[in-house]
Amino acid sequence: MNVMRHVFIRGRVQGVGYRAFVEYTAIEQGLEGWVRNRRDGSVEAIFAGPAATVARMLEACRRGPPGARVDVLDERDGSPAQLSQRRTGERFSVLSTV
Repeated sequence: MNVMRHVFIRGRVQGVGYRAFVEYTAIEQGLEGWVRNRRDGSVEAIFAGPAATVARMLEACRRGPPGARVDVLDERDGSPAQLSQRRTGERFSVLSTV
């Protein structure tokens, strides 16, 4: 069964390669979605794919790359409209800061 999760990650998650880590991990696991920085210092992402794979991705996000510190990972259901924000032709995108 496929699921879509919309997440917000707070902590030391900017300036430590967090978005690149998320992009690499999501692509490696075959997920669809996107990741972006937010001006408040958090990172936001959408992940879509098999439930077990999305769950593994969320666990990876809780750990983050070396140098990151994840204090909070808020997750909720994502929507097709949110997923459609990725760049045309890409399964997973790194979007501009909002």
